[in-house]
Amino acid sequence: MEPRVRRVRRERLPGLTTAIGRRGLTRHAGGPDLVPRIPYDSGRMRIATWNVNSLKARLPRVEEWLGYAHPDVLCLQETKLSDAVFPHMAFSALGYESVHHGDGRWNGVAILSRVGIDDVVDGFAKSVDPDPDTRVITARCGGILMSSVYVPNGRSLDSDHYQYKLSWLGRLRDHLDILSEPDDRLAVCGDFNIAPADIDLWDAKAFVGSTHVSVEERAALESLEAWGLVDAFRQLYPQDRLYSYWDYRAGDFHEHRGMRIDLVLVSRGLAQGLTWALVDRNARKGKLPSDHAPVFVDLEAASA
Repeated sequence: MEPRVRRVRRERLPGLTTAIGRRGLTRHAGGPDLVPRIPYDSGRMRIATWNVNSLKARLPRVEEWLGYAHPDVLCLQETKLSDAVFPHMAFSALGYESVHHGDGRWNGVAILSRVGIDDVVDGFAKSVDPDPDTRVITARCGGILMSSVYVPNGRSLDSDHYQYKLSWLGRLRDHLDILSEPDDRLAVCGDFNIAPADIDLWDAKAFVGSTHVSVEERAALESLEAWGLVDAFRQLYPQDRLYSYWDYRAGDFHEHRGMRIDLVLVSRGLAQGLTWALVDRNARKGKLPSDHAPVFVDLEAASA
């Protein structure tokens, strides 16, 4: 059966894409880290993902981050907005087209792109069992099929929500089977609520018997990798103590008690063009931060 696909009406604002097309370095005012700018028409593409934990609360932080990180595509999760109130015009003013799938509750996913956006699929592909929540949106951006995903938390191993999580991950693979093939240019980005390995935890002993680290969850993630996806960040950086999420409580961020659960999974062809990646800890600092930091990867045009 054909997937549910909708088209996007483009409303580009003249001059904005060229205004951010100058090669160089930009410094974030919140910290000393340097983030290389990627011009709109350069030989590279920058793909990013960020669980913003309420876009209404975090919109100024997202706008600031777009202003210095300049991703070509940004996948957002946990917007907690309905489609009717998603701030399309705010992102258009920064040179980004956007699509959103949300119902105003605890979920909500979006894709922002300055390299075009077409063939949008809200939720899972049509022949996959539908999801009652708004946790996945897919679109083609700059020739790459992008999915922004917010995998269920699972809550606890004896919870029905844990079984829902495992089922959801299986349906995500079915979704990819319908819309793509492993040899296609594909990126699945988002909050997976799974730490792929113990190296992705500040202390594996603290998570014994918990979700995010169970054998079944990790097996579901490995199934996606067996299908043909590569953990882009890990391919570049195999070392430990590299996290993307820190709980608000107990000073976890300042003590660096984190988890790496925000992933960019790319097809093997794209993985050959990976050049650089970053977890931007500066975006986790300051006023009203999300409990997640944005993660992004850079790809050479030959692969992208």
